[in-house]
Amino acid sequence: MTSANVERRLDCNIAIVGGGSAGALLAARLSEDPARRVLLIEAGAEAADPDIWNPAAWPLLQGRDYDWDYRTEPQAGTAGRVHRWARGRLVGGSSCLHAMGYMRGHPSDYQAWADTTGDSRWSWEGLLPVFQAIEDHPLGGDGIHGKEGPLPVYLPADEVSPVARAFIEAGASLGLPRLQGHNNGEMIGVTPNSLNIRDGRRVTVADAWLTPAVRSRPNLTILTQARVRRLKLDGNQVCSLEIVGRQGLVEAFADQVVLCAGALESPALLMRSGIGPQGKLDAAGVGCVIDMPGVGRNLQDHLLGAGNFYAARKPVPPSRLQHSESMAYMRAGTFAANGQPEIVVGCGIAPIVSECFQAPAAGTAYSLLFGITHPTSRGSIGISGAEIGDRLIIDPAYLQTGRDRELFRQALEAARAVGHRDELADWRERELLPGTLNSVAEIDDFVAQSVITHHHPCGTCRMGKDADAVVDSDLRLKALDNLFIVDASIMPSLTSGPIHAAVLAIAETFARTVAYDMV
Repeated sequence: MTSANVERRLDCNIAIVGGGSAGALLAARLSEDPARRVLLIEAGAEAADPDIWNPAAWPLLQGRDYDWDYRTEPQAGTAGRVHRWARGRLVGGSSCLHAMGYMRGHPSDYQAWADTTGDSRWSWEGLLPVFQAIEDHPLGGDGIHGKEGPLPVYLPADEVSPVARAFIEAGASLGLPRLQGHNNGEMIGVTPNSLNIRDGRRVTVADAWLTPAVRSRPNLTILTQARVRRLKLDGNQVCSLEIVGRQGLVEAFADQVVLCAGALESPALLMRSGIGPQGKLDAAGVGCVIDMPGVGRNLQDHLLGAGNFYAARKPVPPSRLQHSESMAYMRAGTFAANGQPEIVVGCGIAPIVSECFQAPAAGTAYSLLFGITHPTSRGSIGISGAEIGDRLIIDPAYLQTGRDRELFRQALEAARAVGHRDELADWRERELLPGTLNSVAEIDDFVAQSVITHHHPCGTCRMGKDADAVVDSDLRLKALDNLFIVDASIMPSLTSGPIHAAVLAIAETFARTVAYDMV
């Protein structure tokens, strides 16, 4: 882009692409130094819909104009279905749309990251002070949980649905330990979900970190409704970013560029800029500048079977929280073992089913959701063309391994074991789904029709010390000196539960690295 057709030029020390969870946190943290000029570029607008802050309204937010509302390729492992992937297109990103669950994960999840990178910063022990800095937890100050951090972590008590209470009692009767939240390093057991709620309202990452005081900093610029078309390279550096939006054409020059656009848009931007697998770039009509086969690979996502479904004996009161009130993690085939979870069963107060099944009226039924924590299936993200309006090719390769299918069978079996316990008898009239299943093939067919995304895409620009990894342990793109990726795409593997806490920890870790290494 020449000076003749550039309407605006922006200069900064650090340009952050994507104002979602990681980007919003980083913009606040990196602009703490008044000598550092920070530019935050977000494709969407500021959050304005009042439903965003109503915890019970979160399922209704999907499909609104601030949802990217992606579509996957048809999935052979899920009966040929196309899955809709909701992702936040606004300041605060998917923290404005998600179910508000806050779960760090299990220590073994992070040991895998430390082993892959050879860097102990990514271990549970290395990340513990980072998590603590993020959190304002009611147990904060105990050496495990954080206190007076920007993000509230709420432990529900009186508001917990009587159905969820009965679900928890049923799990405990089978041998699952009782936990006080999911964030002390123990995941296996029963507990109400920890939530990012304060005074009955959702707290987004933008609420927590981009406060009025932060937004008023003269060294922080937030550019909304703007997308980075491509990165312009000069040798082994990004020299500028080509931006389009309501501001017209903008070229931004930055000393350092940080991609926080997420597991889909970060690799897509790299590929539009000529960085990625040469074959995929050739197919999309993009000249390959840097051949990096790992860009866009290793796509992972959690699935939940929706579900093991029950007609209620009496009216189910509406959730006073956010419908999905309790997740019980466990090993497959047993309720007694400890360690890293393999499967999960969740209690949905609302009737939650996939689009393959008919949901009855709210208050007449409830769902037990079931899933696996560490799927071995690996998919990919690609681009269909060189422009930002060209469709992304999203292939999560759901349920492509025999291990994933076997664990899903065991997860369904665990859900039904919980669902038929006496502790739920006062609520259970009869099981509606799946009904009688007479063979492995029938079980697999039901799973294929029932699974829905848990909204945890990650892994497409994974970190590691091996040659195929996209970024190193400092999150620097291996092929360039001044480009970093800080979002869910760098995760080598999924954590045991929702990944939002891990994404925030990634961003906070990088902010601390910047404080020492990039000034």
